[in-house]
This record gives sequence, structure tokens and C-alpha cells, in this order.
Amino acid sequence: MADTLTVTDNRTGKSYELPISHGTVNAMDFRQIKVTDDEFGMMVYDPGYKNTASCKSRITFIDGEKGILRYRGYPIEQLAERATFLEVAQLLINGELPTREQHEKFVEEVTVHTFVHENMKSFLEGFRYDANPMSMFISSVAALSSFYPEAKDVLDEECRRAQMIRLIAKVPTLAAFAYRHSQGLPYVYPRNDLSYSGNFLAMIFNINQPNYQPHPTLERAFDVLFTLHADHEQNCSTSTMRAVGSSQVDPYSALAAAAAALYGPLHGGANRMVLYMLEEIGSKDKVPEFIKKVKNREALLMGFGHRVYKNYDPRARIIKKLAHEVFEITGVNPLLDIALELERIALEDEFFVKRKLYPNVDFYSGLIYQAMKFPIDFYPVLFAIGRTVGWLAQWREMLLDKEQKIARPRQIYLGEGARDYVPLEER
Repeated sequence: MADTLTVTDNRTGKSYELPISHGTVNAMDFRQIKVTDDEFGMMVYDPGYKNTASCKSRITFIDGEKGILRYRGYPIEQLAERATFLEVAQLLINGELPTREQHEKFVEEVTVHTFVHENMKSFLEGFRYDANPMSMFISSVAALSSFYPEAKDVLDEECRRAQMIRLIAKVPTLAAFAYRHSQGLPYVYPRNDLSYSGNFLAMIFNINQPNYQPHPTLERAFDVLFTLHADHEQNCSTSTMRAVGSSQVDPYSALAAAAAALYGPLHGGANRMVLYMLEEIGSKDKVPEFIKKVKNREALLMGFGHRVYKNYDPRARIIKKLAHEVFEITGVNPLLDIALELERIALEDEFFVKRKLYPNVDFYSGLIYQAMKFPIDFYPVLFAIGRTVGWLAQWREMLLDKEQKIARPRQIYLGEGARDYVPLEER
């Protein structure tokens, strides 16, 4: 049987045979479907891109029905448990896990590029004392393009790689500087003797301790969190990275745009909404009352359900276990009992099971950040550090894909027809 789709236009009675490739039909093939020859041709309408593939990718695989997430074929569970974040970064960007020699070279390259130009401090000091850290992060990432004008040569492989190393290295520094500014604290410079996550924690929490050493459990926790957030297929911010990058702008500008997309409460701000919900519930004994409100459409259940996953988000299982390890160091977050009771009831209640509403990655991540004393408005910045690697991997893949063009969606025009201008005095 041929891999084709036969479409009959009932307006004309004419049939068209469209090729099927990888389970999809090329949207341009619909353009041949017309009533008259002078028509534009049939388009596909898909607000929010709920069922439209914008690219072919070899980076991340998700099976939402089965709760599967893989980077380059490797299960997220194995990578979170056994790999370091910088190993995962190399895997996502290059397609394969590195050899020891390749990894050591990569770690060294990232480590020596963690410093940012001193002018960046002056730039950040221009923000108000109460500026949102994510706003500062987005702006400072965009500002990096002015320090590396050669970055616009995105079609040169060597130049591309240099910018990716710089971004992976400098994003934690910019994030930490934004945090310190928002807390009224002096900036802490990077340290080359610490790991990627350890260095970030030192820049965040070190208060005049020359030999500051982050707790190994918290250091490992951030390596896992960065790994879990590294990539997630064609989400809002990743699609933004690809769309803006398709104009062949420098990666700093494209990544700032992706981070701006992540800034939104429906994307990178989702774990904040979970905490607001748990705080609103107030205590474990009030969970049944809240569940009743959700069923009556009087309240929203945050941290449950996902556009892609119709099963338990595999990242949520890992973070739930990680949360208990972190709480042994920080002390238990008082909201944990509420979260556990909410999860228990929801997973047993037919109302939620029928709708395939399971905990997602945001349900427990905010509890960890809160236990570590991070302010709520800093959570999207923490998300962005890990996701930077995925954005860059997707950006590189897009640039090397010969089928990709500058992003330019179509629209269905519903406005007025042709009208004649009426002079102001006659209106």
C-alpha cells in the first residue's frame, strides 16, 4: 500500500493524492487544492501549533502517552542518575556522549569562559534595586552580542561552537549576578576550581568565604535539575529560539528571545503557580476542599497535566525523589505535606485519572527552590540555565537543516475588504 493520503475536495469533487513521510503530510502539498486557479490554495489552520511539526529533529524524543523522555535516545532517568550536566550538554549538542578526553577538554573550555566583561557589571547596576531577575537575565544575555560582534557569522562552524561554549559558560554567571543584584549583595566572581553547578552555587550563596564549598548534595541536585530542564522538544521557548534564529541573527539575541518566552507564567513561571496554589490551600486537611473546588471549576490545579504528557511526567518522578534528598540538608519544606496529599488524592480520583492529569516537572521543582531560599521570581532564571543547552542544540540543528527557511507563518485574514480613505475633516 502506497504511503499517500487521498483528499477529496467536496466543493469541486476533485481528488488529490498527497505523499506521507514520517507520518506527516507536507503542508505545502495542500496548496494545490483550489476551487479556481487564481486562488492562493488550501492552508492548514493550527493555533498554538497543537498538531503541526515545524521541523525534523534528532535531539529529544517524547512519548506523552507512555511518559517517556529521551535525549538522543538515552532515557532521562539514566542521564539524571549517572551523567553530569556538562556530559548531557555535549550529548545534546554533538549527538553522542563524549569520551573522557573530549569531556575533559569541554569542561576546561567552559570553565575558562565563565567570566564576563567588567562592563556587564555596570550594565546590571543600571537596573533598579527591585528589578525582576529574569528581566535582568534576558537583557544581559542580549547585551553579550555587543561584546562578540563576530557571533553574527552563524554559518561558520568554528565561530558557532565558540559562541555556544561562551553561552553555556556565562549564563550561570549572569544569572548569579542578577540574583546578587536583586538581593543587594556584591557580585561574586566565578571559580575555576569548582564544578559547573558548584560554581553557580558559590556565586549565589558565598558571603565573604574565600574557601566556600557548596554542599555536595545540593551541588548534585542542581546538576540533576539542569539536566531535567535541558531540553523538551519544540516547546514555546525552543520554538522561539528556532524562529528567531532562522533569521540568522547571532545566538545571544536568539537566546534572549527564547528566555523572554520562558519568562511567561504558562512556561517558565509554572512552578511559581504551584507554590501559590499550595500556600493558598494552607494545610493538608484542606486538600479535599480544594479538590472539590477544582472539580467545580472554582480553582485551578497547578503542576498537573501537560500539553504533551498524558501520563506521569518522568521528570516529576526524579524531582520528587530529589526533593527528599535536598530536604535532608535544608529541612523539610512545610508545603511538602500538602503537595504529597494533593498528589495522592488526585492520582486516585477518577475525575483526574479520566482526564490523564498527572504531576509534571513543575509540581516539585518549586518546593526544592523554595527550600534552598531562592526567591520565587528567580525560578525562571534557574530554568533558563539548564535550558540554554537545549536551545543551543536546537539552534545549531536548525541552521544545519537545509530544509529550514526563515520562519514566516501564514494567517487567515478576517478583516475588512478594500476601502477608500476618507479625509479627517469628513469623518
